[in-house]
Amino acid sequence: MRALAFSVHVLTASGAALALLALIAATQDDWPLMFLWLGVALVVDAVDGPLARAANVAEVLPRWSGETLDLVVDYTTYVFIPAYAVAVCKLMPDSLALAAAMAIAVTGTIYFADRSMKTADNFFRGFPAVWNVIVFYLLLLRPASAVTAAVIALLSVLTFVPIRFVHPFRVQRLRTVTVALLALWGVLAFAAVWLGLTPPLWLTAGLCGIALYFLGVGLIPTRKSE
Repeated sequence: MRALAFSVHVLTASGAALALLALIAATQDDWPLMFLWLGVALVVDAVDGPLARAANVAEVLPRWSGETLDLVVDYTTYVFIPAYAVAVCKLMPDSLALAAAMAIAVTGTIYFADRSMKTADNFFRGFPAVWNVIVFYLLLLRPASAVTAAVIALLSVLTFVPIRFVHPFRVQRLRTVTVALLALWGVLAFAAVWLGLTPPLWLTAGLCGIALYFLGVGLIPTRKSE
């Protein structure tokens, strides 16, 4: 049981190795490969929690904190690597790009330290620092520099605003629809990465439509919302 529990910790920690591979790809301006490694890290992040609960890791191996381990890896893949990408990917002039990347790094760090990042009904409170997804869309759509800067500034502010963003697995309301759309998003995102982030219009439209769903579903009021 101890070996099984420790193997789950190793699986979670492998996200750091995937982050390193993503960073190497980013230093070579290979954005599709960077997102491929970050996508694998997302899969690891999705499965390690259920495996940890099934193996009763917290009680079998109390020496190591799975929560801390998960936060360290998530910060690296969700925030730090995307911040580096923003700094160097030429979506904005260099000085503006550096300022935007620093805003991502700082606000993401503060968010991950927030003990109240989730509401009672398991929505995220404030923008949940999924900068890997945001940078994916920015490199997919390549909007004007001013638009890119505005998006990053707005989401940085929304990190501290108590609006809700859906957690795709833990929020009960519309969970079947949400998980199905998340799976579809994964397929479309992989296809976009495979096509070098230059997919056909219908694929880009599908990705944008799913993004609008995830942005909007948390804004629908519920009786149990905070």
